[in-house]
Amino acid sequence: MRVLGIETSCDETGVAIYDSEQGLLGHELYSQVDLHAKYGGVVPELASRDHVRKLIPLIKQLLTNTNIKSSEINGVAYTAGPGLIGALLVGAAVGRSLAWGWQIPAIGVHHLEGHLLAAMLESPAPSFPFLTLLVSGGHTQLIQVTNIGKYSLLGESLDDAAGEAFDKTAKLLGLGYPGGPALAKLAEQGNPDIFHFPRPMTKQPGLNFSFSGLKTQVLTTWHKNEKQNKADIARAFEDAVIDTLIIKCRRAIKQTGLERLVIAGGVGANQRLRERMAQFTKQIGVALFYPRPIFCTDNGAMIAYAGALRLENGQAEPLEFFAHPRWPLENNCY
Repeated sequence: MRVLGIETSCDETGVAIYDSEQGLLGHELYSQVDLHAKYGGVVPELASRDHVRKLIPLIKQLLTNTNIKSSEINGVAYTAGPGLIGALLVGAAVGRSLAWGWQIPAIGVHHLEGHLLAAMLESPAPSFPFLTLLVSGGHTQLIQVTNIGKYSLLGESLDDAAGEAFDKTAKLLGLGYPGGPALAKLAEQGNPDIFHFPRPMTKQPGLNFSFSGLKTQVLTTWHKNEKQNKADIARAFEDAVIDTLIIKCRRAIKQTGLERLVIAGGVGANQRLRERMAQFTKQIGVALFYPRPIFCTDNGAMIAYAGALRLENGQAEPLEFFAHPRWPLENNCY
């Protein structure tokens, strides 16, 4: 089955074509970073309008670059949630309309399922079952993936997600947008021995996270040490987040007995996180898997892949389309 995937959940317009036999045939991605930079964050209405402007031309570009005709597409998958409702509706409306016009089935895909399965696009791909640390701007979750559509949430952030904490901390330090990558770059210059921030919720049992307190720690430290190099504070913050993630992953691996760990989501592209996770998993004898960096962020390839699996399983939807700004992953299992 050859599936067109559409991703418009937030501030990136992504499209891709996945073939069940040949694999990923092509993908295109347009980022709205420059559009939102002057506002210091994503403006939902502007994001929706930009998806309207960019989505159809991007699909045409993808078909041209892959030399694939619309008649050769067997299904359409689009992100149906969670995300910004206006942005989601753009992808849902276009995806469902194309499917109707081409007389092929369509399926709404859960955004987090796309991230969970993104590592399956790589070689070697992880085999089931595995543990996933989904760490992005909107989510920090530990999920046991038993098989396609069989997911168990083990723990999640009770407040800010790790990526959100990166962005907000970067803003406190006066860094540019997007803040996460800017803070990570600055942290490369920092001395890890100057400051030590707490590792939140690691002294109590469980697999939940909390990162909002680290922002307060950064703000207090910065006000007390305004002459101090920002890079040292950025490094202390980054180390605290990474240590916390590793501690929770260690607990989850011990609790589940799983021998494969997947890191997914935008923060998964963080180089220091990758290095530290590689050291940690090698130490305990667990196999580590990542999507390539471009597939850590929002993209059409992961939606095309997840949609192809569901369409092959016989799932499809009527002409009505839907979008869920909030959509628990457990409600998408089968």
